[in-house]
Amino acid sequence: MQDNKKQILVIFGGCSPEYSVSLSSASAVIKNINREDYGVLLMGISKDGKTYLYEGNVDDIEPDKWLNSETCTRAMISQERGEGAVLVFRESGIESFRVDLAFPVLHGQNGEDGTIQGLLELAGIKIIGCGTLSSALCMDKVRSHKLVSLEGITVPKGIVIESINELERARLFARELGYPVIVKPIKAGSSYGVSKVKEEENLSDAIEYAFKFDKRVMIEEFIDGFEVGCAVMGYSKPETGEIDEIEISGDLFDFFEKYNLVTSKIHVPARVSKEKSDELKEAAKKIYLALDCSGFARVDMFVRKNGEVVFNETNTIPGFTSHSRYPMMMKAIGLGFSELVALLIKKAIEEG
Repeated sequence: MQDNKKQILVIFGGCSPEYSVSLSSASAVIKNINREDYGVLLMGISKDGKTYLYEGNVDDIEPDKWLNSETCTRAMISQERGEGAVLVFRESGIESFRVDLAFPVLHGQNGEDGTIQGLLELAGIKIIGCGTLSSALCMDKVRSHKLVSLEGITVPKGIVIESINELERARLFARELGYPVIVKPIKAGSSYGVSKVKEEENLSDAIEYAFKFDKRVMIEEFIDGFEVGCAVMGYSKPETGEIDEIEISGDLFDFFEKYNLVTSKIHVPARVSKEKSDELKEAAKKIYLALDCSGFARVDMFVRKNGEVVFNETNTIPGFTSHSRYPMMMKAIGLGFSELVALLIKKAIEEG
């Protein structure tokens, strides 16, 4: 039996290269939901895309020990609008669990790209985070860049290729830009498939690598400066955390560096003037609204050596452990991890 508390469905895992990142983020989120205020249901998605109600120990999620026959039962989100339910397929029959809100803690394709958000919206379940449109737009780097540029914010120069057969076109564009250039999949996260190419002889390998993660690849100018991020939260009147700054010693802030910080550092707050910080926060809010974001998102930008702000991308479900960038930026304004989770839930209930 479920009580009268609001029931939150936390969704983790996913059919995505970022599956392991989701397990870490979701584990932290689950442990910081106040069970006195809310009921919690856990839905795990396996690497091959199967969905389960998980009724085991939360500590088994991050080390990927959650998926077994004793703790998992096949389940699905009901598509019946207004029903707001998870259907669980027990041997004794179908059991229904009420769901009031869903917190998708999924990263990358099939989770952060609008697919799960569309299912939730179809079912009429409130989402803690961005909806279908914004999730899809932010995952597509080309379309998000086009929309942001209409707001008067600079975006990197780039072209899209849809086949390795367009290599010559890519070469001509890279020569026109001048090396180094950045090669990246259009729809991927955590820097999967991203390369910094310094010489033309390495361009084809970088493009082939990027095609392993998506059907379309972007060749983009390298921004000579440094990268910053801004945590944004809210709906029609978004608020921001502090700006952070990524200091790298290598060529690229890649997947390994993002999650290990061996040679890189993240400075919170960023080592910029108050005027520049305020400018970045205003740009982040402008981008957030232009891309129809809601709930929360992290807006990533570059600052050129001449001070110009250049949009990079928006992460609609950024990393969400206590030491991840988004929570750290919010911590810098006095919002602890548990408080942050509680506030996101509260805003979704009241404003979502």
